[in-house]
This record gives sequence, structure tokens and C-alpha cells, in this order.
Amino acid sequence: MEAPDVEIRRSLRRRRTVTAFRENGRIVVCLPSRLSKAEERRWVQVMLDRLAAQEKRRRPSDEALLARAGDLSRKHLGGRAVPSSVRWSSTQRARWGSCTPSDGSIRLSSRLQGLPTWVIDYVLVHELAHLLVNDHGPEFWALVGAYPRAERARGFLDGYSHAAGAAPAGEDDESAEDNESDEDGSSPDASGDEGDAA
Repeated sequence: MEAPDVEIRRSLRRRRTVTAFRENGRIVVCLPSRLSKAEERRWVQVMLDRLAAQEKRRRPSDEALLARAGDLSRKHLGGRAVPSSVRWSSTQRARWGSCTPSDGSIRLSSRLQGLPTWVIDYVLVHELAHLLVNDHGPEFWALVGAYPRAERARGFLDGYSHAAGAAPAGEDDESAEDNESDEDGSSPDASGDEGDAA
């Protein structure tokens, strides 16, 4: 396994805490400037291990996604949406997820990996709702609205897309309802049997 790109940031103001996070493809470890090189090496390893464990929890397997989708369907959709499969997809660049209602399959963009669980849950609920209603009409949004963090997750995905450089959808057009599903802010084509992504 390749060693991660790690940037060390020492701070005179930082006294006791050590933190780590991802930024621009690297891991940044912030620590007090008073630490020795040996303490620095130890803390960097501790923080890399913690970050890896945290990210593993946020990157469930396909089997775990299927089980989670079942739980969400029972909790928020009365168990009516029953996916045949749920898997990560590395080919989805403009959508957060997609589904094929005719065979019950759901695909989630691998760009969601590492995002908060409640955001991934929202995308799952969105796609589960497409197993029941193909378009983005009032019936569809009523189903999605059963997920209590739906609006917050949509806002999170809009902000995440914006920060990634995607152009926002116009606020006065109908595509603004769907812009959480597209990285580029364009409205997806809801025709055909493929439900569009959250």
C-alpha cells in the first residue's frame, strides 16, 4: 500500500490538541509546535490510524449498502421499495446515484464515499423513491420528504458540488428542484426507465 501524502502543520497557539483531515488530496496533521520529532512521528501515525478507521466507517461495502437501503425503506417508505442490489459506481461523475426501476438496482457514485452517513442515506432514500415513482413530481418528493434530513442533505450536496466547482442551477427554473443530483448543476433527463440520481 502506498504511503499517504502527509502535510504537518505546527502551531504556536495549539497547546494540547492534535487533529487530522483531508485537504486537496493529502492528509493534514495539525499539532503543537513544542512536540519533539519522535512525538510528531507517533502522533502522525495515531492520527493516520484514526482517520483511516473513520473513513472505513463512512465507506460501507455493497452488502452493507443493500442492508442499509432495506432499513431506510422500512423506516421511511413503509418497506415498499425493495432494491435487488445496491453498489458503488466509479463511473458516475454527474450524478450522485441512479436506479433502474425495472430490475430494482441502485448505484451510488463513489464520490459519496467518505461523506456523512446521513447524506448517503438521503441519496439512498432518493433512489429508493425512484423504485416507486420514476419522475420528480409531488408524489416523489413526498416520499423523499419522509426522510427527516432530506432538505439538509440536499443543501449539503449542493454546497459540496459548488465547492467542487460545479455551476449552480438557476433558482427560477424547474431544474433547481433536481440540482442535488448533478455535479454540474444541469437537470437530469428523467425519461426512460432509469431514475436519476440524488
